Amino acid sequence: MKTFLLSLSAVFLFISCSSDPAQKAANDIHKDSLLRHIETLSSDDFMGRGTGTEGEQMSVDYLVNELQEIGAQPAADDGSYVQEFPLLGQSTSNAEMSVSTNGRTPFNLRYFDEFMAWPANQSEEVDVSNAELIYVGYGIQAPEENWDDFKGTDVEGKILVVKNSDPAYDEDLFGGDARLYYGRYSYKYEKAKELGALGVLIIHTDETAGYGWNVVANSWSRERFYLKQGEDGSAGNTEFNGWLTQDASSLLFEEAGLNLMEQLEAADDPAFEPVPLEGLSMNVSMEAEYREIQSKNVIAKIEGNDPELKDEYLMLTAHFDHLGVTTPVEGDSINNGASDNAAGVAALLEMMEGYKELQPILKRSVLAVLVSAEEVGLLGSQYWAENPTVEPGKVTANINLDGMNVYGQTNDVVVVGYGRTSLSDLLEDEAQKQGRTVKPDPYPGRGYFYRSDHFNMAKVGIPAIFPNPGTEYVGKGENFLALRDSVADANYHTVNDEINEYWDLTGAQIDTRLFFMTGFRALNAENLQTWDSGDEFEATRLRMLERIEQ
Repeated sequence: MKTFLLSLSAVFLFISCSSDPAQKAANDIHKDSLLRHIETLSSDDFMGRGTGTEGEQMSVDYLVNELQEIGAQPAADDGSYVQEFPLLGQSTSNAEMSVSTNGRTPFNLRYFDEFMAWPANQSEEVDVSNAELIYVGYGIQAPEENWDDFKGTDVEGKILVVKNSDPAYDEDLFGGDARLYYGRYSYKYEKAKELGALGVLIIHTDETAGYGWNVVANSWSRERFYLKQGEDGSAGNTEFNGWLTQDASSLLFEEAGLNLMEQLEAADDPAFEPVPLEGLSMNVSMEAEYREIQSKNVIAKIEGNDPELKDEYLMLTAHFDHLGVTTPVEGDSINNGASDNAAGVAALLEMMEGYKELQPILKRSVLAVLVSAEEVGLLGSQYWAENPTVEPGKVTANINLDGMNVYGQTNDVVVVGYGRTSLSDLLEDEAQKQGRTVKPDPYPGRGYFYRSDHFNMAKVGIPAIFPNPGTEYVGKGENFLALRDSVADANYHTVNDEINEYWDLTGAQIDTRLFFMTGFRALNAENLQTWDSGDEFEATRLRMLERIEQ
């Protein structure tokens, strides 16, 4: 009787799956297929998939071939699968900074130890003399928060001194402890460019950054990469960007008759107004060399069938680049990037194959954007966002796959961007069907929402989520999470990011099925997905929707 009941259950399960083509397509996503892609892309043959290298081209060729076999159509502007974009590698040298104070003897700040700076407009030389300095608090203009640190002050031609992060003292302001884009260094530099500032220096403290000065110095002293700007002045008029240590900032404020800590505290008042550093002027000089690199995104689509909705898209993103070949460690110089991010690419390819199977019942279309240059600054996705192949207002949502759960099945899944979009709600609903729970980012203060490719899509208004692995492992023992974290941390961005003995792709299989079903819901939903009311990207979304209606 027991055998009969088990057999009967299997029959009912088969009938159930057969009657739901979406669930059947989801169940066809299997860990063995995921592993095949991961093994290929993370093999030594691909040489770490470094941006602008032979390994990148091999990756492009592999992805194009796989998408062709799936039956996905090319979706770049030129009718191919490839969107090319130019990059510049920038190396700064001979950086000097000095301050004159009311006729007294000028003092110099030491590069690397007290300040970091680099050209902001892709110039080969910076030579700033006797520039005025003005402290602008957080340097934020956020209408939806009723916050403006500038209060109409003209800062054109001046050097801005800016507090790092964003206000965190009130849970009803700027997400409370969660760091929004307003708290990111890139926002400060973009705002300075927008307002015509001559330069900008962010005050570093361990508390506001979440890391020590050594991270700033080591990160910004290396070669930096940028999208190559045109000759139309799009690089802007800001001469340089940079950072100051807390001690150097304290000295600067003291010379202006101000107390640094009092001024940092004053920035938390919405009534704050910019404070000129009276009696001070700054001199900044440096040189830079550049090398040009050609990089490539891979773009494909599966068209939907609804006459009114098929020109709207669900966007799937995953970066395929990694760190390439670096200094050997115990004889190994290839950064294979198995977890980061061959795993995410594998999940995207499997989802595309599933959607191709469902193409006759898809209302909207699926757009796969496999980007390069993520590891050097999210530049591939930035290029797509600035040169979109479809109108952002016609993209219902973005699911970004960057680092899958390769260590086994979990009862939960983490979503960076949890509770910010209607797409997050769909994922939570689908997770419940799997008997699982969805959790928000456990480290909101680290700003992970702004550190992967979905962020560039959010910047042009596209509702986006960034799923992350869960933490409640099934059948692994109570100490497995600590083991996972130690292994993952030790392998992250090293030559050791390879398939290892702890891998168990059952977790990636289940998660990919979850993301697939969430995407299917968005593809066939009656309406486009939305940002939650009051979200920092809602206004941009509304502008993009208005643009396509005109």
